[in-house]
Amino acid sequence: MVRITRLMSTFLKTLPTTDETEPLTNKTKPICESMEGDKETVMCTTVALDHSNGFCYRVCSICERPLHDDTHSCRFCDHNKAFNNNPRSSGSKHLFRILMSIATDTEVFVVVCFDRVAKVLFGCSADEFFDFAKLHPFAAASAGEILEGEMFQMSFSKPKNGNAQHMRVVSVVPLRSGFRPAIETLRDLYEVPVSASLPHLCNRYELDKGVLFRIVISFGVA
Repeated sequence: MVRITRLMSTFLKTLPTTDETEPLTNKTKPICESMEGDKETVMCTTVALDHSNGFCYRVCSICERPLHDDTHSCRFCDHNKAFNNNPRSSGSKHLFRILMSIATDTEVFVVVCFDRVAKVLFGCSADEFFDFAKLHPFAAASAGEILEGEMFQMSFSKPKNGNAQHMRVVSVVPLRSGFRPAIETLRDLYEVPVSASLPHLCNRYELDKGVLFRIVISFGVA
């Protein structure tokens, strides 16, 4: 016990004093606290992506309210349908929501990317990625590995929701000239041709033959 006390006393003597630590604290002040306005832009590197939720969640196809996993329609929109004489029934779709750790030159912290920004990283809609992941169960984990280490210019905004824990990414620009969205690398990894996504488009949006033909021509599929 005496030996442990002596070791602790020696260790404490080696620690810097309060005056020495104050400048260091100011230099490493978190970005969320040092933001002067509503937006902050930094150069950063992706460290890790949380793929536990598959990167997406279900929402109403009309109002985009979140839906539970066991719910296939929106009660709010279906309730208003009777009063507005709207023949359109509510369905569901997926939107991206990605938690990711990023590193700047001063700190590592977690941010959240929603649908518009996430499409830059993935190169597809959340519905398309969800259907792709159903056929390839390890696609989410592979996408996280693909994007790890990529460098971006990111702009953040402070959380608008008082319960939000992480800053929100409002724009992202890849800094590597050879950057490819995750879905392109995944198609190469699983040897999936671009034409394989056409049935997804046809089933999802019920395209007619003329529209589907124009899509085939635009992709250059014979």
